[in-house]
Amino acid sequence: MTLFSKIIAGQIPSYKIAESDKFFAFLDIFPLQKGHVLVVPKVEVDKIFEVPDVYLAELLLFAKPIAKAIEASVVCNRVSMVTVGLEVPHAHVHLIPINESDDINFANEKLKLSTEEFIQIQELIISHLA
Repeated sequence: MTLFSKIIAGQIPSYKIAESDKFFAFLDIFPLQKGHVLVVPKVEVDKIFEVPDVYLAELLLFAKPIAKAIEASVVCNRVSMVTVGLEVPHAHVHLIPINESDDINFANEKLKLSTEEFIQIQELIISHLA
């Protein structure tokens, strides 16, 4: 099982944002920006373009309301969607609120947020999903 499969199964705690029968979205615990969310297909596949077509076709539709909720929750110009996939061998996309292109530079130092800050961001994003 990958780290993400363990999170989806509830074996590792996460700050869950949304879930469907095919996808799971949660806050990145090493965020580039406040509101940085990971969207993970529940099928365990390493590379994004190896994900079954039915998942790829629905990924954007699942991510869209989450991105809009992030935009409503965090001061940003837009939400960027990035696929890197090197850190965990389980396909996923990053939804990152940005104001400039350097905000999605993965070489930047990651934010260190408290549990309370993560919970506050989680609750705010979820409140804008409703």
